[in-house]
Amino acid sequence: EVQLVESGGGLVQPGESLRLSCAASGFPFGDYSIGWYRQAPGKEREGVACMFNNGRIQYSESVKGRFTVASDNAKNIVYLQMNNLKSEDTAVYYCGAEAPSRFDPQCLPDYWGQGTQVTVSS
Repeated sequence: EVQLVESGGGLVQPGESLRLSCAASGFPFGDYSIGWYRQAPGKEREGVACMFNNGRIQYSESVKGRFTVASDNAKNIVYLQMNNLKSEDTAVYYCGAEAPSRFDPQCLPDYWGQGTQVTVSS
């Protein structure tokens, strides 16, 4: 059974940092593209960062230079380091995993975690 469990969310002030974790199980970790997504109240879910299974990493323009995605393949965990947080980063953050296919990876998840709340407020 595929499982994705996010943790590390919380309440921080603008300019502070947080590190989110996504613990993955039930699938061959290195074969999947794994991404971070977020959904703010009243808005659609949007992609934040993706580690494609071909080694490429991609960030949304809104977080480029502030957020970094990394993985610990021995522990099957993907991290999202978020620095210089802004109020507009407030959202529920999800990780998602896309199964490999014969097509180029798109980071469109087949599986989702339950999400973790990040609130940036003074």
